[in-house]
Amino acid sequence: MESELKDLSASKQISAEPGDESHPESSRKDERPLLKIGSETVVYDLAEMEKKYAAYVRHDIYGTMGQGPFPLIEKLLLGFAIVTLVPLRFVLGLLILFVYYLICRLCTLFSVPFREEEQEDYAHLTGIRRTVIVQCGRLLSRAMLFVLGFYWIKETYRIPDQVGSNSGEKLAGENEHTEVSDRPGAIISNHISYLDILYHMSSSFPSFVAKRSVARLPLVGLISKCLGCVYVQRESKTLDFKGVSGVVTERVQAAHQNKLAPKMMLFPEGTTTNGDFLLPFKTGAFLCKAPVLPVILQYPYERFSPAWDTISGIRHVFLLFCQFVNYIEVIHLPVYYPSPEEKEDPKLYANNVRKLMASEGNLILSDIGLAEKRIYHSALNGNSLPSVLHHKEE
Repeated sequence: MESELKDLSASKQISAEPGDESHPESSRKDERPLLKIGSETVVYDLAEMEKKYAAYVRHDIYGTMGQGPFPLIEKLLLGFAIVTLVPLRFVLGLLILFVYYLICRLCTLFSVPFREEEQEDYAHLTGIRRTVIVQCGRLLSRAMLFVLGFYWIKETYRIPDQVGSNSGEKLAGENEHTEVSDRPGAIISNHISYLDILYHMSSSFPSFVAKRSVARLPLVGLISKCLGCVYVQRESKTLDFKGVSGVVTERVQAAHQNKLAPKMMLFPEGTTTNGDFLLPFKTGAFLCKAPVLPVILQYPYERFSPAWDTISGIRHVFLLFCQFVNYIEVIHLPVYYPSPEEKEDPKLYANNVRKLMASEGNLILSDIGLAEKRIYHSALNGNSLPSVLHHKEE
């Protein structure tokens, strides 16, 4: 990893000796990104970094880290939004969140959450209570998107004959599939922003994979349990603990076999991109050999990109609040049925679904992942290499 970082460097910063006139620029402050490798500081060429880590580079007018510089007209627009849109959207958004929390609280009164190992949820509820949770969740999620400026959502549904050259065997529409085998086990989506979750909640109200800490958040914690989220609990090391992958596989299989089971929504890339690329897929969604439903999200923009990369969460939410109109486009592909070869090889299954989504969404396939994203972010922020490698995920 260190050698990769050093190769990326276009040039190291050269310290000029006193009185050396061969480096007249050495006394000036170097504005290029820095990354510390141990005790050694390396200076990177920004253009080279953006080429290597293109999947994470922002291209809107707010700059790589959302800090400008801003043209005068943008400063005026931001100033107007701060005194009008931002407070209105903040209050309405908080109100929607609180109302849905109350609905979830009322529907789960006197109910015991389903507990399995270190998972806990209310997705097992049936009858009128489950109906209220799901329908209100979908309605209020759409209302939240409207408050955030997503007034229209353009949705396109592709029919099997329009998708891929191999659609005759692997996509929905074939007569030989039974009712059970027709049902997808999971929804597969590219990942661009936290806004993806709001859209999918408004569309199908599926379960997600979330950090364990989400379950303890005020308001959001109970909502995540009503969604049936699968919580990531990294510290569990017991031999009989099946892990997130095992729980996800069981949930996908249950959704495939039982129409009353909550759908599972998975982002197999494992992290967000700028929306122009598709990263390698993890195989968790494809282990149980069930069909999947691919969905492609896109966020066209003029000023601010809703993609959540190289920018802090608070700054991203603030700038999102300041946009007068935001856009989202969705492409729904037909259910993808794995071939016998794909059922035996989850990596092949995942890769073929990825290629199909890239082709239908005009996305660029990229071979980088979360580790490279952390390197890029750390270089932009001037952090040290050891802290990057410490968080590297296999």
